[in-house]
Amino acid sequence: MHKMLPLLEETSFPAISRKEINTLQVNLGYTCNQTCLHCHVNAGPNRKEQMDRAGIDLVIEVLKKRSIQTLDLTGGAPEINQYFMELVATARELGVRVIDRCNLTILSEPGHENLAKFLADNQVEVVASLPCYTEDNVNEQRGDGVFDASINGLQQLNALGYGKPDTGLSLNLVYNPTGPFLPPAQAQLELDYKKHLADNFNIEFNSLFTITNMPISRFGSTLVSRGQFHEYMTLLRSAYMESNLDEVMCREIVSVDYNGDIYDCDFNQMLSLPIEKNSQLHLRDLLDTDLKNHPIRIAEHCYGCTAGQGSSCGGSLN
Repeated sequence: MHKMLPLLEETSFPAISRKEINTLQVNLGYTCNQTCLHCHVNAGPNRKEQMDRAGIDLVIEVLKKRSIQTLDLTGGAPEINQYFMELVATARELGVRVIDRCNLTILSEPGHENLAKFLADNQVEVVASLPCYTEDNVNEQRGDGVFDASINGLQQLNALGYGKPDTGLSLNLVYNPTGPFLPPAQAQLELDYKKHLADNFNIEFNSLFTITNMPISRFGSTLVSRGQFHEYMTLLRSAYMESNLDEVMCREIVSVDYNGDIYDCDFNQMLSLPIEKNSQLHLRDLLDTDLKNHPIRIAEHCYGCTAGQGSSCGGSLN
């Protein structure tokens, strides 16, 4: 569906190039127990794509050979991949920082009852999607009952020490706007989240990441169907901040899909824009290829990362 969106590489967005790669962001598969409106991956229960054994082994080989500091695991629900725990445990043994981009509801799914404890035992950093702190807004974006299941997941993680002082177990939440507008100021919204979740559910967490919705895949298609696509793109372009350009995540990250093909970012992956315009580089190429100073593939959606306070997988840029 996202290939039908009017996102062209003919763009006025400035040319940028890569710094040293310090993060490998690996999409372990598009299967998910949820179907969220804002999902740029188009993930859901009916998606069957999953990284196989050979792909997992190659990720581990790259971690061993390259000085990768962070393994950022995403999906879908990355925990659904049958090799998830093995990959996490191996990466941690190698001294690699591991991030699990968790939708929280997976912690209550049958077969995943021990997942939260596994994450804590391996000191995995949890980045959890909670697009609002109110039930109606969360369920509108992510489905009926998701808010209650998300609160349950957060309480499971808190009980293990996540988000608590001096435990070393990091729990960060992610906010996505509910419609075609930019996120509010991250610092103030974090205070609002912390107060509401503490007062109503006795939940603690470390930081809030505000992330701009990208006009691609499911969210982009929704904008097109509502006649809001061009208006949203105009908003992103008009809010461009040059000061965000040096901090965009694609400068230090490589995105890997479930087949092992590599991209400049997760969004380019979903748009099938490989790092090389005329050829597809693979994870195995990272074993002997240095991408430092390599030009980054840009298109109109790149304005989403530089609009306003900026946006990355780690929240705002300023």
